[in-house]
Amino acid sequence: MMTDLTAQLLSWYDRHARVMPWRVSPQDRAEGVRPDPYRVWLSEVMLQQTTVAAVKDYFHRFTTRWPTVSALAAAEDAAVMGEWAGLGYYARARNLLKCARAVVAEHGGRFPETREGLLRLPGVGPYTASAIAAIAYDEPATVVDGNVERVMSRLHLVETPLPTAKLQLTELAARLTPRDRPGDYAQAVMDLGATICTPRSPACGICPWHHACAARQAGVQADLPRKAPKADKPIRRGTVWLGHRDGAILLERRPERGLLGGMLGLLGDGWDGAGGAAPAPADWQEVGEVRHTFTHFHLLLTVAVGRIEGAVQRGSWVPLAEFRPADLPTVMRKAWDLARASVVS
Repeated sequence: MMTDLTAQLLSWYDRHARVMPWRVSPQDRAEGVRPDPYRVWLSEVMLQQTTVAAVKDYFHRFTTRWPTVSALAAAEDAAVMGEWAGLGYYARARNLLKCARAVVAEHGGRFPETREGLLRLPGVGPYTASAIAAIAYDEPATVVDGNVERVMSRLHLVETPLPTAKLQLTELAARLTPRDRPGDYAQAVMDLGATICTPRSPACGICPWHHACAARQAGVQADLPRKAPKADKPIRRGTVWLGHRDGAILLERRPERGLLGGMLGLLGDGWDGAGGAAPAPADWQEVGEVRHTFTHFHLLLTVAVGRIEGAVQRGSWVPLAEFRPADLPTVMRKAWDLARASVVS
């Protein structure tokens, strides 16, 4: 039965595979076209906790500017962090550079071709290693993301809540992973979860596995997977200061480690474990408040603007003519949008 299910899904995928800028179609793969491991790796890192729609433009920009892993490894940190700005989870961008440089320095610019070899690269965890191994090299590695967890929980009627059920769902997914066409299969089961076996209102009538789905037979498919209740996120408050003078604004490159690590930003007061007092004496005027939600907390950030005449204790002056708001992470861009009218006239 498992072999039949796999064959049915691959047949469906051959007709309905999503078109992605990083993907080789099943028809092209059948003709011998191989996926570029660099593009597979880059897309998988970008897609972590981020939607396909949000990633596509970033992927195009990255691969246009840095078309190979060697080109990315040679890039300046600030340039990569600037291109990543707005995509969130900025540790991914730092790990991206570390991994690219390790591939060049330790592997001659070629990604390892096995899951075990990929796991030794900086920032590559079990999911990413499995995805690259399966999609780029056709290793029968089991790829399990949120879409796959949802499909398996419904197919097998697993009512144990996540995250407790993760190991069980991975084992169930492994039973279906074929030795033939494992790369296509990995993408097929993720496509199934993304387009048909969706979180709400799954389209069971057109699902290639509807006949075998235990949750559908029990009428509970829309209720799965179950999830343990999440604790309420705490609220943090803080302040950022936008200092300006003579056509320049005061910004800082944030510490490599920590929240928004390595990103350009306005100077803050320590809400994130960095920063401190105002960068210099000034007639600071509060211009409003921005709200932003991080993974583990909500942030209410007061924005103050002031003209600085004397020396500053931290930060660097950036001419407005050279400043790109797109280089700021989302929360800092919100603060800039609120404050810019007081600076740019």
